[in-house]
Amino acid sequence: MPDTPATINFPAGSIAWNVITGVSVTRASHVQDSDVEFPVVLSDGRVHDSGAHLPTTAASDDLGIGVGTLGTGEFYLTTSDAKTTTVTQYARYQVQVPYDYDAGETFQLIVNGGMNTTISDGTATVDLEVYKSDLDGTVGSDLCATAAQSINSLTAADKTFTVNAASLNPGDLLDVRLTVAITDSATGTAVIGRVNSIRRVLDCRG
Repeated sequence: MPDTPATINFPAGSIAWNVITGVSVTRASHVQDSDVEFPVVLSDGRVHDSGAHLPTTAASDDLGIGVGTLGTGEFYLTTSDAKTTTVTQYARYQVQVPYDYDAGETFQLIVNGGMNTTISDGTATVDLEVYKSDLDGTVGSDLCATAAQSINSLTAADKTFTVNAASLNPGDLLDVRLTVAITDSATGTAVIGRVNSIRRVLDCRG
């Protein structure tokens, strides 16, 4: 008597793709992971118009890079003292879109920042410009869809900037310029802006 094929029902999720032969597994077969975070390395920042490493003390229109104290602090960006004046200072980064990014889906840059010891009696903001490299020496238009946001607080907070993801693909290279602008008219003590981190937050698949 010939053997009769049997039907075996396995619980959902009990068999991994890699133990099934003859099955083609594509990126689209994977479940999307939403809002995955990838930090930007602050110490990779460059002077926006020369390409030099950021100075350790902010000067002219360049943000400074602080190292904190090992074991108790970490790298951060800082402005010059803006009391009774206006400063607009920058840091520039090359930021890669991760290879497991789900093309066209959510892509955000989140900046955590605030004021060091004293708030401005005027304004203090952080802003981002985001350009996709065409890898031929040119870039497209600014993809940042969010306007400058206030960091005029002694309590550091996350500021979310949405990137227009319609043309974004895994592996793309972004040219990002961060701006901190402070206007103060009469504060007597130091008015210094600070950025603690920049994170990529995006949807991944595969």
